[in-house]
Amino acid sequence: MIELKSPAEIDKIAVTGRFVAEVLHEIGGRARPGVNLLDLEAHARTMLDTRGARSCYWDYSPSFGRGPFRNVICLSVNDAVLHGLPHDHVLADGDVLTMDLAVSIDGWVADAAVTTQVGTVDDEVSALIDSTRRALAAGIEKAVPQGRLGDISAAIGAVAHADGYRVNTDFGGHGLGRTMHEDPHIPNTGRAGRGIRLKSGMVLALEPWWGLGTDELVVDPDGWTLRLADGRVGAHTEHTVAITDEGPRILTGV
Repeated sequence: MIELKSPAEIDKIAVTGRFVAEVLHEIGGRARPGVNLLDLEAHARTMLDTRGARSCYWDYSPSFGRGPFRNVICLSVNDAVLHGLPHDHVLADGDVLTMDLAVSIDGWVADAAVTTQVGTVDDEVSALIDSTRRALAAGIEKAVPQGRLGDISAAIGAVAHADGYRVNTDFGGHGLGRTMHEDPHIPNTGRAGRGIRLKSGMVLALEPWWGLGTDELVVDPDGWTLRLADGRVGAHTEHTVAITDEGPRILTGV
């Protein structure tokens, strides 16, 4: 079931969204060679506590994870692309870090993700990250009333395929609002003109992700972290977006 949000409710989600963006910006600025992932997680935890925000990951126990998740942010390094469980890892020069954060403030949830390079910049990785960002922009452009859900998926997938990347459809975007995961599921590739009709008031987390090689995933022994099976680098970019009569509204922008 898809719950449509009122303009006032979307404004409340935007409050959460701005905070999510602030945390990701702060954590990204601290991600330097020599910094431990656990220190980044601890700083994110302090920011949430100070704001009175609740992490949607804390105690999260879905069927695909070895729950409960007991951290406030997902931190995925290099070939780890989704659900990275923060652990005792010191970032090295050239590491690629994906930060994914979903929090609730006053009962309203926003979700976003950013991938950044630590220290030395690699052009091939830069192109990968840029591909996910352009795909997200393409998907957001299609998030308009009277469109179809497949229009969003097709726009995202078209960028990936044109850039030569493979797309996994097991994990993609989703609805959200009162909880982190609501209907509908939004694959990162699809067919335009297919799927449910888009309506004003829908709030969606759109999250293109892919890697330099395979689209196949393997699960770490920690039971959470999803890595690309060939060990090559992945990237993940996400925004929470509201569909409105005035056009798409990004709720996780700074």
